[in-house]
Amino acid sequence: IMSKMLAGLLLFLCALGPTTGIRLVGNGYTDILVAINPAVPENDDLINRIKEIITSVSEYLFQALDNKVFFKEVKILVPPNWTNGTYERASTETYSKAKVLIDVPHPAFGDDPYTKQTKNCAEEGDYIHFTPNFLLTDRLVDVYGPKGKVFVHEWAHLRWGVYDEYNNKKPFYNDNGIQPTRCTSEVTGKWYELNNGFTQSCHISAETGLPTEECEFFPDKLQNAKASIMYMQIIDSVRAFCQEDEHNRKAPNMQNEKCDNKATHTVIFQESVDKDALGTLLPLQARPPDPQIRVLSRGSRVVCLVLDVSGSMSVCKRIILQKQASMIFLNQIIEEQASVGIVTFSTDAAILSGLTLIDGQSSRDTLIAKLPSTAGGSTFICKGLLKGLEVTYNSCTENLYCILLHLDSSFLYFCIQLESTGQIVSDWFNGTVPIDGTVGNRTTFTVIYEKSSPTVYFESPSSSVYNQKNATDTANTITLTVPGTAEAGDWKYSFFDKASTSQAMSLTVTSQAARDDVPPIMVMAQMNQLTNNGNKPMIVFAEVSQKYSPVLNTTVWAYLESDTGHSEKLQLLDNGAGADAFKDDGIYSRYFTKLKKGRYNLKVRVASTGTVKLNPPKPPTNVQPANVGSFTRTATGESFVVDVPVGVPLPNFPPNKITDLSAEIQEDIVLLNWTAPGEDLDQGTVTIFRLRNNFSSVNQFNISALLPQEAGSAERHSLVPNITIQNGTTLFFAVQSEDSGGLKSQVSNIAQATKFLPSPKNLKPPGISNPGLNLTASIISVCVVSIVACLIATVITWVVKCRKLTDP
Repeated sequence: IMSKMLAGLLLFLCALGPTTGIRLVGNGYTDILVAINPAVPENDDLINRIKEIITSVSEYLFQALDNKVFFKEVKILVPPNWTNGTYERASTETYSKAKVLIDVPHPAFGDDPYTKQTKNCAEEGDYIHFTPNFLLTDRLVDVYGPKGKVFVHEWAHLRWGVYDEYNNKKPFYNDNGIQPTRCTSEVTGKWYELNNGFTQSCHISAETGLPTEECEFFPDKLQNAKASIMYMQIIDSVRAFCQEDEHNRKAPNMQNEKCDNKATHTVIFQESVDKDALGTLLPLQARPPDPQIRVLSRGSRVVCLVLDVSGSMSVCKRIILQKQASMIFLNQIIEEQASVGIVTFSTDAAILSGLTLIDGQSSRDTLIAKLPSTAGGSTFICKGLLKGLEVTYNSCTENLYCILLHLDSSFLYFCIQLESTGQIVSDWFNGTVPIDGTVGNRTTFTVIYEKSSPTVYFESPSSSVYNQKNATDTANTITLTVPGTAEAGDWKYSFFDKASTSQAMSLTVTSQAARDDVPPIMVMAQMNQLTNNGNKPMIVFAEVSQKYSPVLNTTVWAYLESDTGHSEKLQLLDNGAGADAFKDDGIYSRYFTKLKKGRYNLKVRVASTGTVKLNPPKPPTNVQPANVGSFTRTATGESFVVDVPVGVPLPNFPPNKITDLSAEIQEDIVLLNWTAPGEDLDQGTVTIFRLRNNFSSVNQFNISALLPQEAGSAERHSLVPNITIQNGTTLFFAVQSEDSGGLKSQVSNIAQATKFLPSPKNLKPPGISNPGLNLTASIISVCVVSIVACLIATVITWVVKCRKLTDP
């Protein structure tokens, strides 16, 4: 029942219409929203500094992108608790929609700026994060350079999906000598160790032949190099992005790894969201105007429920489902100090309640008592929306944050949902819900039943018992709100169907943060697109986080159900393979490949032992895991539509690209490791591995003896080369896969391994201007191919495909 109630939400914004993301209008970027978190104290100097930096960003951006683009319009959204200044009223702008966040320090990054990127190369990032300390002080200027150039560096991550060209974990690599990991060799410098303020020559590791971790590369202050902003924007001469003729494809950095060894300039101009505009825009002949900057403030939320009471709502008790959804919203979701009105519509529309301030439980109960429970008449939704605008008109003219919610047995949760489960019950319905230490306030157990009221029983971890005497029973809904802060631990529940009528029951458990200083664990679910015609696979994402900290080691399942009856259950993974762009970033992903026509609902369920661990891409500090106890979370994403044309066969997808191939040489043996691809992207199991000679290399290894593992499993294989690997030899490897239908994956990332045996010559400390070891390199490419092992497998595959073609 509850999953159907969460099917959808129709939003009407009574301001200037729906908001959009960042736009490039002509040569100028507009709709850039910079939002300040309510945890940041009010500070006029901060706003002034943001304005100054934005102006300098526009200048640097103009130079870096060939005089083609600049910042045209920027909005700064201050928190509602900032009341001393004079601010314009925001309309549809909210903190959650901002792409640039000003917030307290990240627990791992401190005051370091960073951009959250969860998708692949050339795809837009999530947001840029700056702290007030970074913006207001010059403490980090010597580390990062001018703030405007830092902003451009982060903007390139956010807008164009490019990556850093340095690598703190691999600052040096072998390529005919030891080289610093950078974009272009035009950046000159020296490398040495710092010891108590004194410099000394770097030491070479006896195991790797590379400088030890104490060694650093220090670019010369005076340079002629123009690139690259993604390597080291602190250098005065650097004001451009690296182009192909200067790009270092061998450097072991994130840009090469994620973008197939392409230069940042190439990705920006040929693959990013702005590629079409950048290819056609002409450079401006004059300096662009300074950005137009507006400072906005959002008022309290104003909501009007627009409820359908027409005759169609009596079918399948939809009017009851709508009332249940409205009760949950009014009792559990809407925040204090918001204002709520209620409008109904059928043949005509009526106002059941004008705007009512939510200032305690009594105001919530008053609104709940006015909810309709009978249906009749025709359906005129426009009359309802117009009446809703009438209710919110005065508030809308003041540009407060207004929403009309059209609820027709559909709803979308805004609070923390711990559990959502249901089943057909004829006797007992039992289970356990863990409540972790990050939540507990306004904890509510909501039982929805189909026919007759069951006996309910709840028991806290300390054996306190709650039953019907502690709950309300209205509109086939039993609601228990735990007084105060719910006890952390496992809560038991038992429901008994006294009438033994075999009816549907569901349980939803919601809660809010236990303390202001401890952010709760949250889950957000979404698809990578909301419409799909079947030509491309879809990706399911679930982000599990505690504020900015990714939550790892959780079990995440996605449930996709269409209105035509098709359903899929997928385990989402955070392994950095297949659909998952980054390992251990708290973003769990999987491809959705079994595309069938219909409108789908997305629900995600997360369960964990509660180990919160940080693994940022460039951590300046070592953050210890935090044990918050066992927890569960459920989240509902937006509905999406698959519109496969009638008569068009369902698509077959190739195996996913292997992106984590690694290689290591131990004596005369090569060890290869990668994550197993699937028959269809990251689904299924490859049949068999064989060598395929389709690369320009005479050195080939036979790996047909390797038994494939299920997609997502760790593949390990050792090779004995048919050549003698000399000391100092570097081998390069690439892997490709092919499914039983002959579809090939993209070629994997290139992995390299160097054989290094220590010798007195190797261990001699090198000079600091151009040190290195002479290495010879051989390129060995390994191609993995899946084929059908026997006729039986071929027949089975053919039958399955035939069934797919005949499925509705």
